[in-house]
Amino acid sequence: MRVLKFGGTSVGTPESLRNVKHIVEDYVASSPSGEPVIVVVSALGGITDRLIAIGHEALNNRGNSFVEPFDAVVKRHHDVIDAMVEPSSKAIVKSKVDAMLDELFNIYRGVSLIGDLSARSLDIIVSYGERLSSTIIEHIFDVPTIRLDSRKFIKTVSQFGKHVLDAETTRSLIGETFTPEVMTRNSVILVPGFISTDTKGDITNLGRGGSDYTAAILAAELPGVKQLEIWTDVDGFLTADPRVVPGTYVIDSLSFIEAMELCNFGAKVIYPPTIYPVFHKNIPILIKNTFNPSAPGTLICDRPITEKSSANDDENESDKAIKGISSINDTCLITVSGLGMVGVIGVNSRIFNALARNGVSVFLVSQASSENTTSFAVRNIDADNAVKALESEFMAELQTGEINPMVVERNLATVAIVGENMKQAPGVAGRLFNTLGRNGINIKACAQGASDTNISFVIELADERKALNVIHDSFFLSDTRVLNIFIVGIGNVGCHLLQQLARQQQHLLKSKALKLKVVGIANSRKAVFDSNGIDLSKWRQLLDNSLLSSAPHLILNEILGMNLYNSVFVDCTSSPDIAGLYASLLSRNINVVTANKIAASSEYENYRNLKNIARRKDVKFLFETNVGAGLPIINTINNLINSGDKILRIEAVLSGTLNFIFTNLSADVALSEAIRRAMTNGYSEPDPREDLSGRDVVRKIVILAREAGLKCEQEDVEKNLFIPPNLFNGSLDDFFNNRAEVDREMELKRLEAEKAGERYRFVASLSENGHLAV
Repeated sequence: MRVLKFGGTSVGTPESLRNVKHIVEDYVASSPSGEPVIVVVSALGGITDRLIAIGHEALNNRGNSFVEPFDAVVKRHHDVIDAMVEPSSKAIVKSKVDAMLDELFNIYRGVSLIGDLSARSLDIIVSYGERLSSTIIEHIFDVPTIRLDSRKFIKTVSQFGKHVLDAETTRSLIGETFTPEVMTRNSVILVPGFISTDTKGDITNLGRGGSDYTAAILAAELPGVKQLEIWTDVDGFLTADPRVVPGTYVIDSLSFIEAMELCNFGAKVIYPPTIYPVFHKNIPILIKNTFNPSAPGTLICDRPITEKSSANDDENESDKAIKGISSINDTCLITVSGLGMVGVIGVNSRIFNALARNGVSVFLVSQASSENTTSFAVRNIDADNAVKALESEFMAELQTGEINPMVVERNLATVAIVGENMKQAPGVAGRLFNTLGRNGINIKACAQGASDTNISFVIELADERKALNVIHDSFFLSDTRVLNIFIVGIGNVGCHLLQQLARQQQHLLKSKALKLKVVGIANSRKAVFDSNGIDLSKWRQLLDNSLLSSAPHLILNEILGMNLYNSVFVDCTSSPDIAGLYASLLSRNINVVTANKIAASSEYENYRNLKNIARRKDVKFLFETNVGAGLPIINTINNLINSGDKILRIEAVLSGTLNFIFTNLSADVALSEAIRRAMTNGYSEPDPREDLSGRDVVRKIVILAREAGLKCEQEDVEKNLFIPPNLFNGSLDDFFNNRAEVDREMELKRLEAEKAGERYRFVASLSENGHLAV
């Protein structure tokens, strides 16, 4: 025998109810003779929230303002009856439904008239959701069906102002209700979920999501139940929230403990108390999708089955260190501290007893080993009550200063990684916190149980999305790993980089499981940003149509505001203002890759500061293309230094532009003509005097010298130039108008060198005594 529970989305529309009808009748057809199917249903999707909202409307606005939204509820139920109930039964079903709706209307009118909406009244109001839906659903099946009233056998008691299951009484009443006669005469036994009564007979409920709990209670107490099935609107438990993390997939199987941990920390697939009753009877839970019945779903049992995961790799779920990630984005962290707590027995007992007496639920606890600090996490709504309870409990200690005033941090998020395989996987915590640290996510408190099934931690709410994504990425729960790339500068270098990325995206995705996602592009005038990734076939059009300015401070604010994980800032400009952003970017754990030489050749203290920030934050500050274009010169120097070698001397031709000019220099090609050829071929800057000044080469030799371990500035470089200083003044036309003298002097030098069997080149050098020259 099986117990099937259908949630609000599953019974929310005629279309979804048709799916329910087919699913249930298929089970009946395949069930052994005389074995009924137990079906537990929720209110129509969204109705419970609507009933609560109408109650507050009646309370707050008085009059008849509640009538219009109430009429919408009436119409919603009538529409379902018209669509799903056979014509011969419609009249009787509508009469039953309308009778309950009349009762509900009178309750709302009473709320409006007396201006009171007590907790008891609200419990009565929300009970109508399941009572109405089950009355309708009873009549949609083409097999014998009986509806039982869960108020008669699900009993609760009050604890700290909340309704808690009276297990012993409920067990007895279930036995009295589900008699052999009832069980053998009906193919479908329909039960409204969620609702219950207390010992006085007053209507109560099992809490939001309580229909799952109703189904679990029945599955645990009825003899012969082989499986509890929770039918919902997702294919099963996902590795993370798909609204936050792209690339999630369904988890084939979970242990009871893993499922409980995920549910307790925010996974909304099933109501957390659901697991407890069936866990003790070792009854598996199967999560299925009403809208996709053929999907295998997620099986929750004592020992999860090892199957190939849904991820596109060769790794089994059983091989992964963690199964899933969940989070609570409604967290307040309260810290109790004071030297008077050290070594004092019973302080924590007093803390948590005080909270329990006041009905405050704690879902994370973290204590310093010195015992002078205990932090715990509660829902934001419980924070004031918690502080009030603690201040009352420790009034004397607060007055004497033995305990400090409570520290309350609101609007945080708690994230949990869950998986029983963490027991056999060394270094999971280290990998987790290293991953978070590299992405600039600060941990406020953390907890890990001795069972190693759950590691949970508290962070800023603004970092929740980034944390979930980077963990999912780092622990290979995603099919791919993602780099979020910002590119500034789309001249020759930037434009070719974008073309290269567009060509290589699919190859890298397929061969390396690496997803390169360009999320920002800026030129000297405009910028465009899209956290979902910019279509590289349309980037120029998107940029042209953008209204966002590319002022450096605006670029910085946009990047920091997006707060993406695995972020890389690529600078393809020669702008000192853009280089000035590096420190802020690195400090916020954004990797910097730059073709811009200004930062690495700027004042030595700035250069060292950038390197130190990158090392401290464990992010990349890469500028390999500053020297030697695509050749790994800087990386080679670093490898030599790191392996104990010392760079004694460097001699290099570091300017491709000047090398082209001097290579073309001959008896037939004067210096000015060689310069024009460099301009025509696009080898020089628009104003070639930028190359002729030697500044670019000076920057490059300074960068090489610094990477070789020398503390130096650009002013330390001896400059032996070949263009008179006065020709750098005025316009480019002025320069070429005065070329004759320069051509004549250079030709004399060239002839002299030629006689000696030599040629002119513009060479940068670092000598053994640390002298720099160009």
